[in-house]
Amino acid sequence: MEISVEWSLEIQKNFSNLSVCIGDIRDIHVEKHNTVLEDLKKTVYDEVKASYNIENLKDNPTVRAYRDFYWKLGMDPTKIRPSGEALLRRVLNGNELPNISTAVDAYNLASLKMIIPISGFDKNALQPPLKVRQSQDGESFKGIGMDKPVSLTGSMLVLVDMEKVLCIYPYRDSDHSKITAATRDAVILGYGAPNVPETKLVQAVETALNYIKQTSSGQIGSVKVFSLSPK
Repeated sequence: MEISVEWSLEIQKNFSNLSVCIGDIRDIHVEKHNTVLEDLKKTVYDEVKASYNIENLKDNPTVRAYRDFYWKLGMDPTKIRPSGEALLRRVLNGNELPNISTAVDAYNLASLKMIIPISGFDKNALQPPLKVRQSQDGESFKGIGMDKPVSLTGSMLVLVDMEKVLCIYPYRDSDHSKITAATRDAVILGYGAPNVPETKLVQAVETALNYIKQTSSGQIGSVKVFSLSPK
């Protein structure tokens, strides 16, 4: 099943330079943790601590691009941070990432390394095609870690399939479609923002897929960009 991403007419009208990158990996074996994951965490933690400084992180071009995008969406990025920046800040402040599973921890490591928001979905929980659109007033969404669904406002950007909201773009994923221990086929999606190069999105998704393969086995499939940018 090929997964594609469409853009609503409203998004096409309001944004002239926006992209997402999607890739898939099949036949994975998800564990709670393993030694490969622990070694990978140490490697990535050391790399980002050598590459980034918490004091001037806000001036990084990628961080700046997502922050500017958040302001345009009506969100304060100092209070609700893009997920890539939030994960990176956690590590730079000397904290560990929470251990969810080998596959989820793997794509979170790719997200913080590249400072790109990344979602991971159980492919069998999706009803494609996927679409990026504005949320609808009162639309229900239950994010990972939420006790109960919340009602969205019409000002949010969301990723949806034919049935449900999959993500509040680009910082919170749905509990319904998350990767679990039972997941065998996964879809990884990297969320772009204006002034974030497509090549960086591709690199982030490819890094996530490779990290998942290292920690959870599997066979990497295609990686594709869906963009509003003129070709």
